[in-house]
Amino acid sequence: MLAVPGLLYYLLQEKGKNRYRPLSIYGPKEVSKTFHTKRGKKIADTVYHTVRPFKLINQDQEPVVFPADSHQITVVNFFFSRCPSFCSDMNKEVERVSSRFSKNRLLQFFSITVDPEHDNSSILKSYSAQFKNRPAKWNFLTGDKSEIYKLAHESFLVDALKDTTTTSNFIHSPMLILLDPQQRIRGYYDSANKEEVDKLTDEIKVLITEELRGVKDR
Repeated sequence: MLAVPGLLYYLLQEKGKNRYRPLSIYGPKEVSKTFHTKRGKKIADTVYHTVRPFKLINQDQEPVVFPADSHQITVVNFFFSRCPSFCSDMNKEVERVSSRFSKNRLLQFFSITVDPEHDNSSILKSYSAQFKNRPAKWNFLTGDKSEIYKLAHESFLVDALKDTTTTSNFIHSPMLILLDPQQRIRGYYDSANKEEVDKLTDEIKVLITEELRGVKDR
């Protein structure tokens, strides 16, 4: 009988914890020359691919800087306003996800145009008006074309280029990209697949849990 309280305490502390599987980290990585210790063992640190800092202009002609001063989880997608195919549906999925987290200050959403020579702030302002549930934390971004294409290819690791077979079409990824507060890519989700977008919603919650618990690495 004396052992029962101790056993219950152990079960509540160890077995009752909310356990989850951390998300993968995408992109190239390399082993660092520095080390950390885990359970008495010396383990080499890993340097992960990160999205580099950038500064673009939003639909209100305001500069938006990444990363922000505060740690934030970020969801990014690439589109253009004259898109004849899936862009509108993709951004409707962004609207669906962002509206679910409208009151959570840990999140922000960026939709970056791949047609910045046409998509200035005024056009993006008009385009964004169709999304009635768009929270303030969701920004439509434009800027220098070469800068945006370089960001897409080198930082976000997705396609973004002019379609040379037509005069006003662009080739770009349909993926929604999830970044953690350390600017690492934690997931790619096909915006044409509602199950994939639902998975994004679930994995945002995992990252929120990691951030609130102070989990920086696996």
